[in-house]
Amino acid sequence: MANEEDECMGSVKAQLAKLFEVSLKVTVPNEPDLEPLVAACTGRFGDYQCNNAMGLWSKIKGKGTQFRGPPAVGEAIKNNLPASEMIESCSVAGPGFVNVVLSKNWMAKSIQKMVIEGIDTWAPILPVKTAVVDFSSPNIAKEMHVGHLRSTIIGDTLARMLEFSKVEVLRRNHVGDWGTQFGMLIEFLFEKFPNFEDATKTAIGDLQAFYKASKQRFDADPAFKERAQQAVVRLQGGEDKYRKAWAQICEISQTEFHKVYQRLGVHLEEKGESFYNPYIPGVIEALTKQGLVEESQGARVIFIEGINIPLIVVKSDGGFNYASTDLAALWYRLNEEKADWIIYVTDVGQQQHFDMVFKAAKRAGWLPPSDSSCPKASHVGFGLVLGEDGKRFRTRNTEVVRLVDLLDEAKSRSKAALIERGKGEEWTEEEIESTAEAVGYGAVKYADLKNNRLTNYTFNFDQMLNDKGNTAVYLLYAHARICSIIRRSGKDIEELKNKGTLVLGHKDERDLGLHLLQFAEVVEEACTNLLPNVLCDYLYNLSEIFSKFYSNPDCKVIGSDMETSRLLLCEATAVVMRKCFNLLGITPIYKI
Repeated sequence: MANEEDECMGSVKAQLAKLFEVSLKVTVPNEPDLEPLVAACTGRFGDYQCNNAMGLWSKIKGKGTQFRGPPAVGEAIKNNLPASEMIESCSVAGPGFVNVVLSKNWMAKSIQKMVIEGIDTWAPILPVKTAVVDFSSPNIAKEMHVGHLRSTIIGDTLARMLEFSKVEVLRRNHVGDWGTQFGMLIEFLFEKFPNFEDATKTAIGDLQAFYKASKQRFDADPAFKERAQQAVVRLQGGEDKYRKAWAQICEISQTEFHKVYQRLGVHLEEKGESFYNPYIPGVIEALTKQGLVEESQGARVIFIEGINIPLIVVKSDGGFNYASTDLAALWYRLNEEKADWIIYVTDVGQQQHFDMVFKAAKRAGWLPPSDSSCPKASHVGFGLVLGEDGKRFRTRNTEVVRLVDLLDEAKSRSKAALIERGKGEEWTEEEIESTAEAVGYGAVKYADLKNNRLTNYTFNFDQMLNDKGNTAVYLLYAHARICSIIRRSGKDIEELKNKGTLVLGHKDERDLGLHLLQFAEVVEEACTNLLPNVLCDYLYNLSEIFSKFYSNPDCKVIGSDMETSRLLLCEATAVVMRKCFNLLGITPIYKI
């Protein structure tokens, strides 16, 4: 039993659920497999609530039960709870809701234990061993633009939260490195550089401009178009010269992508469309043998129940497409990488495509019929990034905004704000640069992640770099202030962790302690529902609750007789804030 408790030590909700599970077995021994319904309370009756009584009553009434309604069931659940140092008191309200008040002593001990042993002891336990997160996925020979921002940031945060929860995460960059556009690019490369192997990034110059010039040529010159189409066939046939030219174009692109990922602190392993190409014929053959693939208007398709268009897996000209590649990738991830959960982070416009791919996989028996059991596949859709005019975010000359330019702008505005506040005289150049980067890039990330990902959001530098309200700047400064309180005390926090004792005597201290203890279940909820904004809400609320505690004259920290305890509470808050920043891919700052 001790091991089980250690296992879910991080989540208060999970620990209470175990206690209620024991009580439910005693209360209704003839009702097996009851899931305890435990939730954090918002009311004044308790900290947590068990809501099983009503549902249980509807199951057992008429079966000769001793109970006379939901309140009596609630009383029995309360009375059968095993003794636990976690619980101070329990009461039953309304139709059998069992309210739990946590013990202040237990709360304080749990927080101090985390401060000593580290935040990893509060990691939630998920029923998943291996997950693939497929995100970012730009196209080769095109620059990363603002449209790639959301997939990259959301995907990275989901991967970080799963990794924190002890899941092995395979971060996959499914780049567009295959397809008809490569014929056009390769032919243009041969034309511009007869000794194409000497063509370097410097010689080719701006890859985006190179792409545009080749596209113009393709559209205007029928002879070039013919050669480009032949080049695709020869590339796909594996001809050495064409393969080398393709690899060269890919390499130049990847170098550019890497610069963006480095700034954002994002790590990915590239397995592009080309990687799955060799698997497509075998996968389609297997699906055909199962009777899933049918002929339709010259193409080979899979019909999906409830959707009036079929999933085309081989085009009428015999070529493969996105669906062929995505089915092969899904097969590979399930069979070769043995993933329990495969998560695709793309815009909401691709929702139907993935829905059809997943349904085809269910028909094939690759995935179970229900999404509640593993292995499973999920599409994480997100809305558009809009400009001030409410339309897709573009530059003045209607070009899409390059991601590099956007990050440069965020950093330079952040740096200007620091210099305006007189930090140019106080800080070293290195401190200014690193803080400007942390705040600028953090502001861009947080402005995206704090929104429900399904909604569109308006990109506004002034709002995201504001130091008031729900912004990264406000939260980073709040963290730096907590660090400054600890520094000003002149005390060695490491010594206090082991020698001091944390106490939650005042209501504001207890409120802060309770919110800290809910960290693990918030991360679990954000992972389970694939919603990073849940973690952002938690972080902002944590900052507000800390402010209320710190600004209360009754909770004076430095110089009070409760200084040691309150410094430990400050440290616990800073530790949890830093973990939130880490999960959101934001670098914390320690002074302002």
